[in-house]
Amino acid sequence: MRKNYEPQPMDTSDVKLPEELNVLVEHMAKNVHEVWAKSRMDQGWVYGDERNDTLKTHPCLVAYEELPEVEKAYDRDTALETLKLISKLGFKITQG
Repeated sequence: MRKNYEPQPMDTSDVKLPEELNVLVEHMAKNVHEVWAKSRMDQGWVYGDERNDTLKTHPCLVAYEELPEVEKAYDRDTALETLKLISKLGFKITQG
């Protein structure tokens, strides 16, 4: 890892999303988890009570609904920040 790298995410703190997007956030959060889990499984990872990089086991290789709330919150934050960035960049999200 390069020592001089400093992450600089775009500031989206001024973006307020409409309440009706809350349902979309949850769908996106679940899909974020599904994509992550599929990628891990495709790499040979399986469920295990503890994460073990050597054995490729991970306790979060379960259905989204079975995740601990802290893990769901991570996925929700990823989805929410993605939607806020889309809005900040001037794109509009509409339900068709």
